Amino acid sequence: MFALSSVLSLLVALPAVFAAPSVPVGCDPSGDAISIPSNQTQLWVNSTVGTPSFIALGVGVQNYTCGNTSTYTNVGAVAELFDISCLYHTPIFTHLSELAYDKWNCTPEVTASDIINDLSGIHNPIVLGQHYYVTNPVTGTGISPKWDFTSASESGNPNAFVVAAKIGDLPAPTGKTDVDWVQLKAIQGDLASYVFRVATKGGQPPASCTPGSPLLSVKYTAQYWLYGGSVKK
Repeated sequence: MFALSSVLSLLVALPAVFAAPSVPVGCDPSGDAISIPSNQTQLWVNSTVGTPSFIALGVGVQNYTCGNTSTYTNVGAVAELFDISCLYHTPIFTHLSELAYDKWNCTPEVTASDIINDLSGIHNPIVLGQHYYVTNPVTGTGISPKWDFTSASESGNPNAFVVAAKIGDLPAPTGKTDVDWVQLKAIQGDLASYVFRVATKGGQPPASCTPGSPLLSVKYTAQYWLYGGSVKK
């Protein structure tokens, strides 16, 4: 699987194309509302889901292998997660995924932190943690997505993670090149009860492939909204 260090080494130089004001870091997102299409039932938010605990911008790659059917199969993702909760009430918020992706996809050589700094006006932005895949902890087979803050913003708290299972899947309203929007429910960990991936950009593989092709890593960005859980700011 694609290493985190490799992800960071691929991130792009970003000129200050969006003059956003400096804002504080680590805002309380519990009163913020996720934006999901109203004419669908795959993703839903109600009192069962609770309120947001963290809003993150994920910058990373989706990984694929080519099967015997000559189509790609997703084998997990790797991403860095940055706190964007303080940007919720700013004009830049709804454009973060697109702007970060466009700049990252142009030129290699600088880090994800440089992207967030230039987009948001935040200096030394908070790295919440990492997103990657692990063996399903319930069945012991297959892989499941994990959001892990234990080595970053919640260092020292061994329970500051969540492994989750998908319960809703919506094709990205923004187009076929963007990975789906999904809703997931926790199966292990205290970080969240539900996780949403929305506002995605990139990450989809080509429609066909040659069996035996090497692992394909496709760059993407997304917003991750974490709801509930016992880990709070």
